[in-house]
Amino acid sequence: MMQRSTIGLVVGILLVVGGLNWGLVGLFNMDVVATVFGGTAALGSKVVYVLVGIAAIYKLAKMVGIMK
Repeated sequence: MMQRSTIGLVVGILLVVGGLNWGLVGLFNMDVVATVFGGTAALGSKVVYVLVGIAAIYKLAKMVGIMK
Protein backbone atom coordinates (compact mmCIF):
# COMPACT_ATOMS: atom_id res chain seq x y z
CA MET A 1 0.00 0.00 0.00
CA MET A 2 1.29 3.43 -0.92
CA GLN A 3 1.85 5.80 1.99
CA ARG A 4 0.40 9.27 1.47
CA SER A 5 1.64 12.48 2.97
CA THR A 6 -0.62 14.62 5.11
CA ILE A 7 -0.58 17.42 2.55
CA GLY A 8 -1.47 14.95 -0.19
CA LEU A 9 -4.43 13.71 1.84
CA VAL A 10 -5.64 17.26 2.56
CA VAL A 11 -5.27 18.22 -1.11
CA GLY A 12 -7.20 15.12 -2.14
CA ILE A 13 -10.03 15.86 0.27
CA LEU A 14 -10.24 19.50 -0.85
CA LEU A 15 -10.32 18.49 -4.51
CA VAL A 16 -13.10 15.96 -3.86
CA VAL A 17 -15.10 18.58 -1.94
CA GLY A 18 -14.59 21.11 -4.73
CA GLY A 19 -15.43 18.62 -7.47
CA LEU A 20 -18.59 17.41 -5.75
CA ASN A 21 -19.65 20.98 -5.04
CA TRP A 22 -19.20 22.00 -8.69
CA GLY A 23 -21.04 18.86 -9.82
CA LEU A 24 -23.99 19.77 -7.62
CA VAL A 25 -23.91 23.37 -8.86
CA GLY A 26 -23.98 22.16 -12.45
CA LEU A 27 -26.66 19.53 -11.99
CA PHE A 28 -28.97 21.07 -9.41
CA ASN A 29 -27.85 24.71 -9.03
CA MET A 30 -27.05 23.85 -5.39
CA ASP A 31 -23.86 25.23 -3.83
CA VAL A 32 -23.36 23.11 -0.69
CA VAL A 33 -20.36 25.14 0.50
CA ALA A 34 -22.37 28.37 0.32
CA THR A 35 -25.32 26.70 2.03
CA VAL A 36 -23.19 25.40 4.90
CA PHE A 37 -21.27 28.65 5.44
CA GLY A 38 -24.06 31.20 4.89
CA GLY A 39 -23.77 32.28 1.25
CA THR A 40 -21.08 32.75 -1.36
CA ALA A 41 -19.96 36.06 0.14
CA ALA A 42 -19.53 34.62 3.65
CA LEU A 43 -15.98 34.38 4.97
CA GLY A 44 -16.24 30.62 5.53
CA SER A 45 -17.28 30.02 1.92
CA LYS A 46 -14.48 32.20 0.60
CA VAL A 47 -11.92 30.35 2.71
CA VAL A 48 -13.11 26.98 1.39
CA TYR A 49 -13.12 28.24 -2.22
CA VAL A 50 -9.58 29.63 -1.85
CA LEU A 51 -8.32 26.43 -0.22
CA VAL A 52 -9.82 24.33 -3.04
CA GLY A 53 -8.13 26.64 -5.57
CA ILE A 54 -4.78 26.35 -3.80
CA ALA A 55 -5.19 22.57 -3.69
CA ALA A 56 -5.83 22.52 -7.44
CA ILE A 57 -2.73 24.64 -8.13
CA TYR A 58 -0.66 22.36 -5.89
CA LYS A 59 -1.94 19.23 -7.65
CA LEU A 60 -1.35 20.78 -11.08
CA ALA A 61 2.21 21.68 -10.09
CA LYS A 62 2.78 18.10 -8.95
CA MET A 63 1.31 16.72 -12.18
CA VAL A 64 3.51 18.80 -14.49
CA GLY A 65 6.59 18.11 -12.41
CA ILE A 66 7.24 21.59 -11.06
CA MET A 67 7.17 20.19 -7.52
CA LYS A 68 8.55 16.90 -6.26
